[in-house]
Amino acid sequence: MAELLSPAGSWESLIAAVQSGADAVYMGFGAFNARRNAKNFTDEEFSAAVSYCHLRGVKVYLTLNTLLTDRELPAAADTLRKASAMGVDAVLVQDWGVWALARAVAPDVPLHASTQMSLHTLGGAKLAAALGLERVVLARELSREDIRTICDGYDAEIEVFVHGALCMCYSGQCAMSALIGQRSGNRGTCAQPCRLPYGVNAPAKGGHPLSLKDANLSAYLRELDEMGVACLKLEGRMKRPEYVAVITSIYRRLLDEKRRPTKEESRQLEAAFSRSGFTDWYYRGKKGVEMFGTRPENARWPEELFARVRQNYEKESRTLPVHFRCTVQTGVPATLEASSGDTEVSVTGAVPEAARKRALTAQELRTRLGKTGGTAFTADTVDVTLDEGLMLSAGAINALRRDALSALEQALTAMPERRTCDTPPLPPCEKNTTAAPRLTCSIVKAEQLTEELVACRPEMIYLPLELLEQVDLTPYLGCTRFCAVLPRIFRTEDEDTFRAALQRAPGLDAVAVSNLGHLPIVDGLGLEIRGDFGLNIFNSRSLLFLRELGLQSATVSFELRHQQIRDLRKYLPCEAIVYGRLPLMLMENCVIGNHVGCRCEKENYLSDRTGAQFPLLPAWGHRNEIENSRVLFLADKPEMQRVGLTWARLRFTTESPQECVAILRRYQGQGDWQPLDYTRGLFYRGVD
Repeated sequence: MAELLSPAGSWESLIAAVQSGADAVYMGFGAFNARRNAKNFTDEEFSAAVSYCHLRGVKVYLTLNTLLTDRELPAAADTLRKASAMGVDAVLVQDWGVWALARAVAPDVPLHASTQMSLHTLGGAKLAAALGLERVVLARELSREDIRTICDGYDAEIEVFVHGALCMCYSGQCAMSALIGQRSGNRGTCAQPCRLPYGVNAPAKGGHPLSLKDANLSAYLRELDEMGVACLKLEGRMKRPEYVAVITSIYRRLLDEKRRPTKEESRQLEAAFSRSGFTDWYYRGKKGVEMFGTRPENARWPEELFARVRQNYEKESRTLPVHFRCTVQTGVPATLEASSGDTEVSVTGAVPEAARKRALTAQELRTRLGKTGGTAFTADTVDVTLDEGLMLSAGAINALRRDALSALEQALTAMPERRTCDTPPLPPCEKNTTAAPRLTCSIVKAEQLTEELVACRPEMIYLPLELLEQVDLTPYLGCTRFCAVLPRIFRTEDEDTFRAALQRAPGLDAVAVSNLGHLPIVDGLGLEIRGDFGLNIFNSRSLLFLRELGLQSATVSFELRHQQIRDLRKYLPCEAIVYGRLPLMLMENCVIGNHVGCRCEKENYLSDRTGAQFPLLPAWGHRNEIENSRVLFLADKPEMQRVGLTWARLRFTTESPQECVAILRRYQGQGDWQPLDYTRGLFYRGVD
């Protein structure tokens, strides 16, 4: 049966999850997890939580799934060593630098790939397993067919979100909160701008085209289990403990009884928390405006329902069955063996005396040993070997039972024998280049590739894979180099299509990858492999990992400040985006089609309450990408030249062919072109 995994954003939520039937809980302590605004746990609380869970047969997964800077990695190493010593069952990671660090400092702790890694194909999942990740948490946008394809071809564990909030953007690819408010979703401080009102090709007038309903796959648990999904995940570390209790208890019953929810159970799930109801459309392979909903700010909690479930989880109902074997014989101390599962302990007590009035009976001994109230145990069976004519006081029997249960508890919660190691020093690295970065540019439309642009001699031109069959690169060969950009989001069935397109393209020099799933596609093609911004490179260890994986360069995250880029050890030649509209969200749902019909070939935009307009660009698979309302402009900033970059990229999206040329020339020191409205992005501000 699939594991039921519940959220634990506080101690009370942990109790609620465990007492309501969770097989495992996921939780954070310290600052490095994707819900930094949850209460989370101190070191002492986390250690106590692990013991509490393990005593009741529940696993604990630590969420260490955010992007970290070089300066934060030493603290992350300490967290990993502590978690290993405390007995955590696995650690969820997003950052490849954290993955490498975990393998070095806590090599015996299993690692899981967080949904923040944006893994959504069989190729990506298989490579993750080859790298030692024991479980992959799939993107929430996958259909049942997508999940089945991955499960059928994959030997490690798959985890699927089955209930709770849906982000509009693919997890790990959202920069909207970071760029608008310096609160990074990749760093655990998302401000949820997707829940605000927007207009599509019109002013924002109260519509919520980015606010998805919560997912509810309670009707499909048996199907998911039959596919081979190892773990069913419930979202909600920021929600009340009672919410955790409601959803955990209902999903527990559905799994145990192998059935769909009743009308009353469905009503309780919706009452506990929903946004205009629920959706299962992604799972069913559907998309559309019916998937969207909101929750009023003054929405009331179902206090009557919550009071009932609170009474249930506040009392100890999650007990372990114990088998007792007690021996009371003449002239030797009484012994009591206690076992639960594969764990067994034995204790000794007082020497029985000869009975003066009435001898102890086997039934009396069983009854007293079976009184385990107030503990995490329930006496399942009590076997007794008792010589006739003996007496053992009630206090002595009670002490024997207490000692046995205490010893059993210690055995069940004992810290595992695991290695923890010092943090290995980073290997030597060549000093950062002091030369000014060479300019590259990326385009999204065929008409942006012109003779005038190529004549400016950019070092490289990036173009989407889907443009390769619309443009002829032949006239420009020898004038610049060309790099195909693979779609950040795709499906397993697209893999062969992408590889064939790369093989057919004449004059192609390189390919840009943004996802672990891209690497099997490009393997053996003889193209230079360049890491793109979708890989979320945030620290030196990530760069070192990508070098070992065979990449020849990497584009660093545009959430880094210039000082952080400067201080990276450039194990790979590095690139950064220094001009253009930065991508805010990459969405499975087509916002354009949902609201104004299919007109992706025309200009479209999203407008917020301030009147700012965010261009909407089409993406592979009839998806959408939201671009920032203002362009990043750094041509007049000398710091751009001093951070050790090998390349600096100009990202052309909505620009006309003439503007592309003018902008490139400005960055080359020619002319005085400047945008009317621009931003410095996060180059100086950085993110929380």
